[in-house]
Amino acid sequence: MLNNKLDSLFLLIQSLSKSEKRNFKLYSTRIKKNKDAKFIKLFEIMSKMNSYQEKKILENTSISKIQLSNMKAHLYKQILISLRLLQHITTVENPDIQIHEFLDFAKILYNKGHYIQSLKFLKKAKVIARSNESNTILLELVEFEKMIESQHITRSIHSRSGELSLESKELIERVQCNNDLSSLSLELYGLYLKVGYVRNEKDKIFIETYFRTNLPKFDIDKLSFYEKLFLYQAQVWYHYIRQDFIMCYRSSCKWIELFQNHVKKKKVSPISYLKGYHYLLDTLFYLNHYSKFKNVLEQFEKEVQNGDIVLNGNTRVLIFMYKYTNRINKHYMEGTFSEGVKNIIPSLFKDLKKIYPRLNSHYIMVLYYKIACLYFGSGDNKNTIRYLLKIMENKEKNIRQDLQCFARLLHLIACYESGLDENMDRKIQSAYRFFIQMDDLYIVQKKIIHFFKNLGSLYPHQMKGQFKKLRDKLIKYSDHPYEKRTFLYLDIISWLNSKIENKSIEMIIKEKFSINHSIIN
Repeated sequence: MLNNKLDSLFLLIQSLSKSEKRNFKLYSTRIKKNKDAKFIKLFEIMSKMNSYQEKKILENTSISKIQLSNMKAHLYKQILISLRLLQHITTVENPDIQIHEFLDFAKILYNKGHYIQSLKFLKKAKVIARSNESNTILLELVEFEKMIESQHITRSIHSRSGELSLESKELIERVQCNNDLSSLSLELYGLYLKVGYVRNEKDKIFIETYFRTNLPKFDIDKLSFYEKLFLYQAQVWYHYIRQDFIMCYRSSCKWIELFQNHVKKKKVSPISYLKGYHYLLDTLFYLNHYSKFKNVLEQFEKEVQNGDIVLNGNTRVLIFMYKYTNRINKHYMEGTFSEGVKNIIPSLFKDLKKIYPRLNSHYIMVLYYKIACLYFGSGDNKNTIRYLLKIMENKEKNIRQDLQCFARLLHLIACYESGLDENMDRKIQSAYRFFIQMDDLYIVQKKIIHFFKNLGSLYPHQMKGQFKKLRDKLIKYSDHPYEKRTFLYLDIISWLNSKIENKSIEMIIKEKFSINHSIIN
């Protein structure tokens, strides 16, 4: 699997559909002498590989080891060219490709001295750009048009120069607003990926100040589709980081409604649409609003099944992640962990095998944590530990700190539950040091670690009393502005209740779900 991730050509070939492979062969063999070309032989053999094997390539082709690097680079470029040509057919999904094509034609005609014809293609490109709110490229088109009008006699109307200047000025303002909102959205998302939720008053003040000072002034009624999209994204991540899930729910609803009011945009910006669904489902999960969560998840899966969402390399990754993480979340809410392990895990790993090379470390670690929690709820501590160790042993710097921290807490609990407590002191010290290193040791974490430190000195008849004491201490922090984030990652209270009542965690959560669901209904 490691080789797959390192070889970009192999990954590109693996991501090609049957029609894309067929198109490449037609494109590359359009010249007769190319039929026996080395790069085509390389394509054919790599298409049949399940994993990248350089030795197999050298044995089955006339390519030498010295030639291989250049041959792979050439093949990579040829595949991209064939894909680019194929993409021109799907201009509804990729209007920017047609815009660039018209711009290219306009430049070619301009260089040939055909200024009027060049302006005609610019006009066509502007119509598409304007209808798709592609303001950045629209500004480029206007600037090119201004240059033609200012330097050459085109017989256009006298007032055209003034119209172009005004259009350019308005576009610059529009692009600036769009840029401010998209930058704010991106920065907030980056902060969340790095540290997760706010941990203290300092974090809270920082994020609130950052959001307030970087949010541009706007009139919501005058904002374009993409400006509204970036605004709602920024609001969602802002409220998400602050753990204000009610406000996050409201903003994520607006995000989805925006696409539902502009149905064509689902095809143009499917990634943003999918992310909107993800945050809507995530906030409903944290708000424990089961009926609404279930309805939205069914709606999401129905849209995927009906083909309402464009399928490509990027969307397949997100659909995979959001489908499985939310199916797992549904089992969390119901307390049906064993059912989840039986019904979800086999298909999850079957699909994961197909898509693994395209997943980044962040997605993989989030998935491992979800899987670990599912196993933990089902009582399978061995597999819980197995997937938590995959997170804990990951040394990449871009892995979320909070996920690393809470994986260590659950690891301590799973080790205790499985009886693997012979090195418990060392594991406790390791977890403690990691929390200190990450500057993430707060009251709830301290109390849990302190509890495990003292377990070894207790007699069996004292255990239940200590579990009760810890539960009573922790419940006080379940609604604390900063301490409550621990309970979002780990249902520690249900685990403690299971020890106190001598029941499985699964049974405890099922009973809680049954009571809450009957009250709602």
